Amino acid sequence: MGHRFLEVDRATPYLLPPSVDEWVEAKHLSRFVVDVVDQLDLSALERRYSGRGKKAYHPSLLVAVLFYGYATGVYSSRALERASYDSVAFRFICANLHPDHDTLAEFRKSFLKEIGALFVQILGVAQQMGLLKVGKVALDGTKIKANASAHKALSWKHALRLEAQLKAEVAELLKKAEAADASDLPDGLDIPAELVRREDRLQGIAAAKAEIERRAAVRQAGERAEYEAKLATRKAKAERTGRKPGGREPQPPQSGPGEKDQVNLTDGESRILPAPGGGFIQGYNAQAAVEIDSRLIVARHLSTAANDKRELIPALEHLRALPKTLGQVTDVVADNGYLSSANVAACAVPAQGQAPITPSIALSRQSHHLPLLQRFGALPPEPTDDADAMTRMAWWLKTPQGKALYGLRKQVVEPVIGIIKQTLGFRQCLLRGQTQVSGEWDLVCMGYNLKRMHVMATK
Repeated sequence: MGHRFLEVDRATPYLLPPSVDEWVEAKHLSRFVVDVVDQLDLSALERRYSGRGKKAYHPSLLVAVLFYGYATGVYSSRALERASYDSVAFRFICANLHPDHDTLAEFRKSFLKEIGALFVQILGVAQQMGLLKVGKVALDGTKIKANASAHKALSWKHALRLEAQLKAEVAELLKKAEAADASDLPDGLDIPAELVRREDRLQGIAAAKAEIERRAAVRQAGERAEYEAKLATRKAKAERTGRKPGGREPQPPQSGPGEKDQVNLTDGESRILPAPGGGFIQGYNAQAAVEIDSRLIVARHLSTAANDKRELIPALEHLRALPKTLGQVTDVVADNGYLSSANVAACAVPAQGQAPITPSIALSRQSHHLPLLQRFGALPPEPTDDADAMTRMAWWLKTPQGKALYGLRKQVVEPVIGIIKQTLGFRQCLLRGQTQVSGEWDLVCMGYNLKRMHVMATK
């Protein structure tokens, strides 16, 4: 018997022109993204167009391209341009047009603020679809590499040494330039060019030093406040007990930059941050608050902090600013990295027109395989009404309900960050500067949310 194969014909033209609407199936993610974008208010984007010159791509097309790219792990403008030719899904979104990489890059860079404002609108679409009701939220952070090398960092100590060296070289070059007889100059030595090169480097070092000094002043202001608070606490304790408090006396913060204080010469707003598993990266600290039932990101922000201690209060501000139609946050779950009396108290203090939020923040690192009696021991008595917020939270975490809620944290927020970094491959920023990278993190979170909404809607 002869083989029976389907005919492969790449030459016969279509009898009728094809329609891009037929290129993707009804439940495809690209069609879902276009449908969501059609429901968004893009008037702020449309108003920014001047109307001069040749016709521009409609903002809805470029927004949909970016959203679908970030939902599928295609981030660079060149990769997005290439996909408009190679990918049927991108061809459908682009209506068979092909925005070039310069257009895509300039659109993303110029309209990050307006695009970021669509985050809450997308949550509103999820709520209208019955996919979201804000209530219990889990918070976590992750370190994202900056578009800069850690080897391009300049420390205060090295800046001083390099500055002295360059000034000495400038003085030596000026001496040679002033010499009447220049016959002994080395071949190829261009004194004016060498002076310009060193003056440019000195200007860069001066700017770096100014930034290091500014950061040191900000840090020392915080350290000074903490130092004075510790002194006040010890003084109050001494007056109450009549005895000198035990422990070491708090030491005042040192003034001026330290030798290891540094700034990156490529992205000066990024920081050297500890990386998971050890080591350090040049990057940013990205935060995501995930609604427990839907697994949707409902608040996000980005900082340069080395740890998460000061990230809970900004997250609360974002959560409390959500429209009431989305629901109201009742619980916040976070790991031990967020623990502080100020953070716990901030949850307990109700915002205007809102109820207090119940915090579930681990008091210490959670051990695996706890002893049987410790796992099923008797619950201590409930704290009295005049107990502070930390005491009440410690009791709540020992209740069966508190344990069950905190146990959801690893099942909710850590997989979301894992999907963003592993499945979607977002581990390094494309843009530079905290404002630009914050806008890029907005796009990442919106791309994830659209992908998650599509999964829930097509189940």
